[in-house]
Amino acid sequence: MTTHSSGSFAKPVPLYAKVKQSIIEKIYTGEWKSNDRVPSEAELVKQFNCSRMTANRALRELTAEGLLVRLQGVGSFVAEPKGQSALFEIHSIADEISARSHQHRCKILKLSELDADVKQAAELDIIVGTPIYHSVIVHYENDVPVQIEDRYVNAQAVPDYLQQDFTKLTPHDYLSMIAPLTEGEHIVEAIAGDPRSCKLLQIESGAPCLLISRRTWSIHYIVSSASLLFPGNRYKLKGRFNS
Repeated sequence: MTTHSSGSFAKPVPLYAKVKQSIIEKIYTGEWKSNDRVPSEAELVKQFNCSRMTANRALRELTAEGLLVRLQGVGSFVAEPKGQSALFEIHSIADEISARSHQHRCKILKLSELDADVKQAAELDIIVGTPIYHSVIVHYENDVPVQIEDRYVNAQAVPDYLQQDFTKLTPHDYLSMIAPLTEGEHIVEAIAGDPRSCKLLQIESGAPCLLISRRTWSIHYIVSSASLLFPGNRYKLKGRFNS
Protein backbone atom coordinates (compact mmCIF):
# COMPACT_ATOMS: atom_id res chain seq x y z
CA MET A 1 0.00 0.00 0.00
CA THR A 2 1.20 3.49 -0.76
CA THR A 3 2.46 5.31 2.30
CA HIS A 4 1.33 8.78 3.28
CA SER A 5 4.00 11.46 2.92
CA SER A 6 3.72 14.60 4.97
CA GLY A 7 3.72 17.95 3.19
CA SER A 8 5.98 19.34 5.91
CA PHE A 9 9.02 18.13 4.00
CA ALA A 10 8.06 19.95 0.77
CA LYS A 11 10.43 22.49 -0.67
CA PRO A 12 9.63 26.14 0.18
CA VAL A 13 7.33 27.82 -2.33
CA PRO A 14 9.27 30.46 -4.30
CA LEU A 15 8.30 34.01 -3.36
CA TYR A 16 7.45 34.93 -6.96
CA ALA A 17 4.91 32.07 -6.98
CA LYS A 18 3.29 33.47 -3.82
CA VAL A 19 3.07 36.90 -5.45
CA LYS A 20 1.47 35.31 -8.52
CA GLN A 21 -1.00 33.33 -6.44
CA SER A 22 -2.07 36.46 -4.54
CA ILE A 23 -2.82 38.23 -7.81
CA ILE A 24 -4.60 35.19 -9.29
CA GLU A 25 -6.86 34.84 -6.25
CA LYS A 26 -7.91 38.50 -6.43
CA ILE A 27 -8.77 38.09 -10.12
CA TYR A 28 -10.74 34.86 -9.71
CA THR A 29 -12.64 36.03 -6.63
CA GLY A 30 -13.73 39.12 -8.55
CA GLU A 31 -11.93 41.60 -6.32
CA TRP A 32 -10.03 42.72 -9.41
CA LYS A 33 -12.09 42.83 -12.58
CA SER A 34 -11.19 43.04 -16.27
CA ASN A 35 -9.16 46.16 -17.10
CA ASP A 36 -8.52 46.96 -13.42
CA ARG A 37 -4.98 48.14 -12.73
CA VAL A 38 -2.90 45.81 -10.56
CA PRO A 39 -0.10 46.92 -8.21
CA SER A 40 3.13 48.06 -9.83
CA GLU A 41 6.47 46.33 -9.31
CA ALA A 42 7.36 48.91 -6.66
CA GLU A 43 4.07 48.34 -4.85
CA LEU A 44 4.52 44.56 -4.92
CA VAL A 45 8.07 44.93 -3.58
CA LYS A 46 6.71 46.86 -0.60
CA GLN A 47 3.70 44.58 -0.05
CA PHE A 48 5.62 41.27 -0.15
CA ASN A 49 9.01 42.52 1.05
CA CYS A 50 10.57 41.01 -2.06
CA SER A 51 13.09 42.08 -4.66
CA ARG A 52 12.14 44.01 -7.78
CA MET A 53 13.30 41.00 -9.83
CA THR A 54 10.77 38.78 -7.98
CA ALA A 55 7.91 41.20 -8.59
CA ASN A 56 8.91 41.58 -12.25
CA ARG A 57 8.95 37.79 -12.75
CA ALA A 58 5.49 37.40 -11.24
CA LEU A 59 4.00 40.10 -13.48
CA ARG A 60 5.89 38.85 -16.53
CA GLU A 61 4.69 35.25 -16.12
CA LEU A 62 1.08 36.29 -15.48
CA THR A 63 1.23 38.36 -18.65
CA ALA A 64 2.60 35.38 -20.61
CA GLU A 65 -0.22 33.22 -19.19
CA GLY A 66 -2.81 35.72 -20.44
CA LEU A 67 -4.07 36.92 -17.06
CA LEU A 68 -2.53 40.39 -17.30
CA VAL A 69 -1.86 42.97 -19.98
CA ARG A 70 1.21 45.19 -19.46
CA LEU A 71 1.35 48.62 -21.07
CA GLN A 72 4.81 50.15 -21.20
CA GLY A 73 5.00 53.25 -19.04
CA VAL A 74 1.39 52.83 -17.87
CA GLY A 75 1.16 49.67 -15.78
CA SER A 76 -0.33 46.17 -15.63
CA PHE A 77 -4.04 45.47 -15.99
CA VAL A 78 -6.35 42.45 -15.64
CA ALA A 79 -6.88 40.95 -19.07
CA GLU A 80 -10.29 40.35 -20.62
CA PRO A 81 -11.31 36.71 -20.08
CA LYS A 82 -11.38 34.39 -23.08
CA GLY A 83 -14.48 32.27 -23.47
CA GLN A 84 -14.15 28.51 -23.24
CA SER A 85 -16.61 25.63 -23.42
CA ALA A 86 -16.30 22.06 -22.26
CA LEU A 87 -17.79 18.90 -23.75
CA PHE A 88 -18.59 17.46 -20.32
CA GLU A 89 -19.42 19.08 -17.04
CA ILE A 90 -16.93 18.26 -14.30
CA HIS A 91 -18.24 17.79 -10.79
CA SER A 92 -16.76 16.91 -7.43
CA ILE A 93 -17.32 13.28 -6.49
CA ALA A 94 -18.35 14.49 -3.03
CA ASP A 95 -21.13 16.56 -4.62
CA GLU A 96 -22.23 13.62 -6.78
CA ILE A 97 -22.48 11.39 -3.72
CA SER A 98 -24.29 14.06 -1.68
CA ALA A 99 -26.77 14.51 -4.54
CA ARG A 100 -27.75 10.87 -4.03
CA SER A 101 -28.32 11.63 -0.32
CA HIS A 102 -25.37 9.39 0.54
CA GLN A 103 -22.36 9.98 2.78
CA HIS A 104 -18.92 10.77 1.34
CA ARG A 105 -15.60 10.26 3.04
CA CYS A 106 -12.09 9.73 1.77
CA LYS A 107 -8.76 8.21 2.76
CA ILE A 108 -5.51 9.95 1.79
CA LEU A 109 -2.84 7.47 0.71
CA LYS A 110 -0.26 9.94 -0.57
CA LEU A 111 0.30 13.69 -0.46
CA SER A 112 3.82 14.62 -1.46
CA GLU A 113 6.17 16.60 -3.69
CA LEU A 114 8.39 15.15 -6.41
CA ASP A 115 10.31 16.22 -9.50
CA ALA A 116 8.39 15.59 -12.72
CA ASP A 117 9.62 12.73 -14.87
CA VAL A 118 9.27 12.69 -18.66
CA LYS A 119 5.67 11.40 -18.65
CA GLN A 120 4.47 13.72 -15.89
CA ALA A 121 6.17 16.73 -17.50
CA ALA A 122 4.45 15.96 -20.81
CA GLU A 123 1.06 15.63 -19.12
CA LEU A 124 1.42 18.98 -17.35
CA ASP A 125 3.30 20.71 -20.19
CA ILE A 126 6.25 21.61 -17.98
CA ILE A 127 10.01 20.99 -18.01
CA VAL A 128 11.32 17.64 -16.77
CA GLY A 129 12.54 17.99 -13.18
CA THR A 130 10.08 20.76 -12.29
CA PRO A 131 8.61 20.26 -8.78
CA ILE A 132 5.04 18.95 -8.83
CA TYR A 133 2.60 17.64 -6.23
CA HIS A 134 1.18 14.12 -6.12
CA SER A 135 -1.92 12.96 -4.27
CA VAL A 136 -3.60 9.55 -4.12
CA ILE A 137 -7.01 9.42 -2.47
CA VAL A 138 -9.68 6.72 -2.15
CA HIS A 139 -13.25 8.06 -2.10
CA TYR A 140 -16.04 6.18 -0.33
CA GLU A 141 -19.81 6.27 -0.72
CA ASN A 142 -21.55 5.05 2.43
CA ASP A 143 -18.22 3.42 3.41
CA VAL A 144 -17.96 1.54 0.08
CA PRO A 145 -14.90 2.53 -2.04
CA VAL A 146 -16.04 3.96 -5.37
CA GLN A 147 -13.02 5.84 -6.76
CA ILE A 148 -9.23 5.97 -6.61
CA GLU A 149 -8.06 9.48 -7.48
CA ASP A 150 -4.40 9.62 -8.54
CA ARG A 151 -3.54 13.25 -9.28
CA TYR A 152 -0.46 15.24 -10.31
CA VAL A 153 -0.66 19.00 -9.78
CA ASN A 154 1.25 21.92 -11.27
CA ALA A 155 2.99 23.26 -8.14
CA GLN A 156 3.57 26.69 -9.64
CA ALA A 157 -0.13 27.11 -10.37
CA VAL A 158 -1.26 25.93 -6.92
CA PRO A 159 1.65 26.40 -4.48
CA ASP A 160 -0.32 25.66 -1.29
CA TYR A 161 -1.78 22.31 -2.45
CA LEU A 162 0.09 20.21 0.12
CA GLN A 163 -1.15 22.31 3.03
CA GLN A 164 -4.84 21.46 2.43
CA ASP A 165 -6.96 18.99 4.40
CA PHE A 166 -8.52 16.94 1.63
CA THR A 167 -10.66 14.97 4.06
CA LYS A 168 -12.74 18.16 4.36
CA LEU A 169 -12.40 19.64 0.86
CA THR A 170 -11.78 17.51 -2.23
CA PRO A 171 -8.84 18.35 -4.53
CA HIS A 172 -11.38 19.11 -7.28
CA ASP A 173 -13.17 21.67 -5.12
CA TYR A 174 -9.93 23.26 -3.93
CA LEU A 175 -8.46 23.51 -7.43
CA SER A 176 -11.74 24.92 -8.78
CA MET A 177 -11.57 27.64 -6.14
CA ILE A 178 -7.89 28.57 -6.57
CA ALA A 179 -7.48 28.03 -10.34
CA PRO A 180 -10.99 27.87 -11.85
CA LEU A 181 -11.45 25.46 -14.74
CA THR A 182 -11.60 26.96 -18.22
CA GLU A 183 -10.97 23.80 -20.25
CA GLY A 184 -10.96 20.05 -19.65
CA GLU A 185 -9.88 16.90 -21.45
CA HIS A 186 -11.30 13.41 -20.81
CA ILE A 187 -10.09 10.02 -21.97
CA VAL A 188 -12.35 7.14 -20.93
CA GLU A 189 -11.18 3.51 -20.96
CA ALA A 190 -12.53 0.15 -19.80
CA ILE A 191 -9.69 -1.79 -18.16
CA ALA A 192 -9.06 -4.77 -15.91
CA GLY A 193 -8.10 -3.57 -12.46
CA ASP A 194 -4.60 -4.33 -11.20
CA PRO A 195 -4.28 -6.29 -7.91
CA ARG A 196 -3.44 -3.27 -5.74
CA SER A 197 -6.27 -1.11 -7.11
CA CYS A 198 -8.78 -3.94 -6.84
CA LYS A 199 -7.79 -4.48 -3.21
CA LEU A 200 -8.35 -0.77 -2.46
CA LEU A 201 -11.72 -0.88 -4.26
CA GLN A 202 -12.65 -4.15 -2.52
CA ILE A 203 -13.30 -6.04 -5.74
CA GLU A 204 -11.82 -9.19 -7.24
CA SER A 205 -8.41 -8.86 -8.90
CA GLY A 206 -8.81 -8.26 -12.63
CA ALA A 207 -12.43 -7.10 -12.27
CA PRO A 208 -13.69 -4.61 -14.89
CA CYS A 209 -12.96 -0.98 -14.05
CA LEU A 210 -13.65 2.36 -15.67
CA LEU A 211 -10.65 4.68 -15.98
CA ILE A 212 -11.10 8.39 -16.66
CA SER A 213 -7.89 10.26 -17.47
CA ARG A 214 -8.56 13.94 -17.00
CA ARG A 215 -6.48 17.08 -17.55
CA THR A 216 -7.77 20.51 -16.57
CA TRP A 217 -6.66 23.96 -17.68
CA SER A 218 -7.01 27.37 -16.08
CA ILE A 219 -6.55 30.05 -18.73
CA HIS A 220 -3.34 29.02 -20.54
CA TYR A 221 -1.74 26.48 -18.19
CA ILE A 222 -2.53 22.92 -17.18
CA VAL A 223 -3.41 22.75 -13.48
CA SER A 224 -3.63 19.01 -12.95
CA SER A 225 -3.57 15.57 -14.55
CA ALA A 226 -5.67 12.96 -12.79
CA SER A 227 -6.47 9.28 -13.22
CA LEU A 228 -9.86 8.41 -11.75
CA LEU A 229 -10.47 4.67 -11.38
CA PHE A 230 -13.96 3.31 -10.66
CA PRO A 231 -15.17 -0.27 -10.13
CA GLY A 232 -17.18 -1.11 -13.23
CA ASN A 233 -20.16 -2.42 -11.28
CA ARG A 234 -20.51 0.74 -9.16
CA TYR A 235 -20.25 3.53 -11.70
CA LYS A 236 -21.78 4.64 -14.96
CA LEU A 237 -20.70 7.54 -17.15
CA LYS A 238 -23.34 10.09 -17.95
CA GLY A 239 -22.81 13.01 -20.32
CA ARG A 240 -25.03 15.79 -21.59
CA PHE A 241 -24.39 18.20 -24.41
CA ASN A 242 -26.16 20.73 -26.59
CA SER A 243 -25.79 21.07 -30.34
